Amino acid sequence: MDVLARIKALREELNQHNYNYYVLDNPTISDFEFDQKLKQLQDLEAQHPEYFDENSPTQRVGGAITKNFETIAHEYRMYSLDNSYSKEDVVDWVNRCQKILGDVPLEFTCELKYDGASISILYENGKLKRALTRGDGFQGDDVTNNVKTIKSVPIRLKGDYPDRFEIRGEIILPLAGFEKMNQDLIEIGETPYSNPRNTASGSLKLQDSAEVAKRPLDCLLYSLIGNNLPISTQFESLQKARDWGFKVPIQSKLVKSVEEVFEFIDYWDIHRHDMLFETDGVVVKVNQVQYQEELGYTAKSPRWAIAYKFKAEQAVTVLNSIAYQVGRTGAITPVANLEPVQLAGTIVKRASLHNADQIEKLDIRVGDTVFVEKGGEIIPKIIGVDTTQRKSDSQKTVYITHCPECHTELVRNEGEAQHYCPNFYGCPPQIIGRIQHFITRKAMDIEGLGGETVALLYNAGLIENYADLYELKKEQVIPLERMAEKSADNLIKGVEKSKQIPFERVLYALGIRYVGETVAKKLAKHYKNIDALANASLMDLILVDEIGDKIAQSVIQFFENPNNVVLIDRLKGYGLRFEIEEQESTMVSDVLGGKVFVVSGVFETYSRDDLKKVIEDNGGKVGSSISSKTDYVVAGANMGPSKLEKANKLGIPIISEYEFNDLINEN
Repeated sequence: MDVLARIKALREELNQHNYNYYVLDNPTISDFEFDQKLKQLQDLEAQHPEYFDENSPTQRVGGAITKNFETIAHEYRMYSLDNSYSKEDVVDWVNRCQKILGDVPLEFTCELKYDGASISILYENGKLKRALTRGDGFQGDDVTNNVKTIKSVPIRLKGDYPDRFEIRGEIILPLAGFEKMNQDLIEIGETPYSNPRNTASGSLKLQDSAEVAKRPLDCLLYSLIGNNLPISTQFESLQKARDWGFKVPIQSKLVKSVEEVFEFIDYWDIHRHDMLFETDGVVVKVNQVQYQEELGYTAKSPRWAIAYKFKAEQAVTVLNSIAYQVGRTGAITPVANLEPVQLAGTIVKRASLHNADQIEKLDIRVGDTVFVEKGGEIIPKIIGVDTTQRKSDSQKTVYITHCPECHTELVRNEGEAQHYCPNFYGCPPQIIGRIQHFITRKAMDIEGLGGETVALLYNAGLIENYADLYELKKEQVIPLERMAEKSADNLIKGVEKSKQIPFERVLYALGIRYVGETVAKKLAKHYKNIDALANASLMDLILVDEIGDKIAQSVIQFFENPNNVVLIDRLKGYGLRFEIEEQESTMVSDVLGGKVFVVSGVFETYSRDDLKKVIEDNGGKVGSSISSKTDYVVAGANMGPSKLEKANKLGIPIISEYEFNDLINEN
């Protein structure tokens, strides 16, 4: 056998042994034998560098150093799941799905919700091409070198895999591995890690992939993403992924009723503690892919899936004091300072008290013994008081009347739960908070500038608003605490680079109340530039798709304030983008101009996304639901019965994809 053939045979054999050990949990050779074969391959590759292959099993030991993780846009957005904490929530979700789809028989895939770090891995021609973290859902960090060191992630696939697709899942740290890591730290006198989830997430961002390789990370996969994939159901996709070599937990189950969903939930609520990894709930998905496509997405989540979170862990501790925080909008949040207590893998010292009504409702007092819970096992909150432990001299909590920072008298608007400090332009935490919001990743994404540095700049008198950032000089910044010449250089360069941020993100960065990322995009797309938005009337704004009265009022108030007008004029002068950058048009014609189409079903010659693009490229508009404004429904196989019924009721023409093609060609 020649050298290249020997190298290829060893690679194939070692990949199979990796799969047997890390995916099937069924090793067929000893660790010693595996190491001997790996050493043979390493020696051969060292002697013949011309046969180097980045996907060789020898590359899993890591060694690549990544100083800065490149941020890359997701080809398919990574949505987050809607959470539910009761079975009533699950029933409501099923009813919503059924209402949209009509009277069709639904199946559900139930899967355990793995508590780790989300990952999206791209495969091309059966080879691992790229791995991205979730990031903000629109873009994530390239952690390919680190993910390649995880033995359960296949470098090369087997079977009848598609040419190109993404697979998504969670990078986790199994409990046994986590405990071993902590024991090793304790033995050398180091502080142990707090919990498996955070440790797994942090491992993905280690600069040295050789260090990542030393950690017993695992990867559990659950979702295939791509065009024209050979699957018709979620449950089938899990089996396909297993066939191609992925580690997909076998606990998932196909069920045909809500009652069976609850049986799955009840079983795993008890048996989850028997698992080798942490799980914090159950994910329920509509099984049929065609119905998933019909249901679509909200701004943040798929309508066809929901996460049922197991009851949160609770702990008992003592409330030492109550502090009051001022947010960037002036909202006051009372915070409980607690006697430190272990809860769900972390030490909890503080918990939210939400507002004055919550304090009054629970009659929470300093010195009380309180029950603390992690809401969704993330944010601690006080859920009750053990009044039997209350001291006789206990004093009822009196909510503050003035801002703890600037001492302005607080206001509480009718119908709102929170108190506010109205000193919008003079209250330091509000000013600092607005600038901190301005620089965040989803807004201006100013590299080299963090929240703590913003506070330092403000307290040093160098900035009073976000426009002042664009007048900073390097020599002003260097004297600040923990600021060296290189750091100051990076900050100034980051500010300059932010001038390239597109209009919709600049609009979000301005911090207009109720204008989040999604609303900012809608307003930017509709009005095209800041001047048109600033001159819009209340009625104009309300008529914009999905913009309600509350958002419209807030936008009007923002532009009526002369301080904001001055800030925007200054930002314009510094070169920030205040108009939408028109991308090169893909318009083919305007033959569908003014027509609204709704797409439903499965098509033979188009994917749904391709069909929608053709509509828009020919001047039409794609609607999300059928209404009196809909001109045509383009229907494929298995059109949702509720859409069919509504279209017939409103007398809207229903056409096939072929009739749609004729419609374009005739015009």
